[in-house]
Amino acid sequence: MNPNKALWEKGDFTQIAQAIRESGEALVAQLGITPGLNVLDLGCGDGTTAIPEARLGATVLGVDIASNLVEAGNRRAKAEGLTNCHFQEGDATDLHELEDQRFDLVVTIFGAMFAPKPFDVAKEMVRVTRPGGRIVMGNWIPGDPTLVAQVLKISSAYTPPPPEGFISPMLWGVESHVIERFEQVGVPKENISFLKDTATLRASYSPAELLSKFRNYYGPTMNAFEAAEKNGKAEALQEELKALFESQNISDDKTKTLIPAAFLRVTVTV
Repeated sequence: MNPNKALWEKGDFTQIAQAIRESGEALVAQLGITPGLNVLDLGCGDGTTAIPEARLGATVLGVDIASNLVEAGNRRAKAEGLTNCHFQEGDATDLHELEDQRFDLVVTIFGAMFAPKPFDVAKEMVRVTRPGGRIVMGNWIPGDPTLVAQVLKISSAYTPPPPEGFISPMLWGVESHVIERFEQVGVPKENISFLKDTATLRASYSPAELLSKFRNYYGPTMNAFEAAEKNGKAEALQEELKALFESQNISDDKTKTLIPAAFLRVTVTV
């Protein structure tokens, strides 16, 4: 099995996605989506941005490598009666089933950044976008002090070193790497713009419970705990992450969670 497929099918990302639904809707509201716009939501999960895009009248195809998330997305679309939103399995490095220049807008929020072969990902996103269309990416920023970047950084310290040739997904959060990847597939630098944005994790429960969801349902954190348990370090990892989640919580009510997480928003005009 593709290791990325195994990673994202391992848990149940819908448990985490619920905490960023509002941020997904807020981001989509800024994308200038109009009825009839043809949108590809890549690495879509269960539709945190795809469903709001469809609510605004776009024709949305959500593509994700994890079959459980595709099924969850289709259930959500059906429950809302959104006949203009469909989810299917696919690999961001090879979208061979999608024709050239099909989409007006490609959106990938914390999705395609995790696919291997980033130059192939850039190539495929550009290929399926019509001339004059846009690609919008949301990518976590390496070394950023806010929650998700720190969760990934801490988790990586407890897991075995990656295989030779591995390219960190966090490099999608570095402007120079983004420019290099899109320039190599023919997009001029001046067609790429950047904005530091924030996604807020909101939950009606405590940061400790949110951490529990990361531990039990978020593939990278699950892998970190499995490795830590083998080395007798699971308790240390738990304490390190618990301190992080609690220190980042800005909710006045500490039984609830409100944690901002910075990311790089990339807009590419094809």
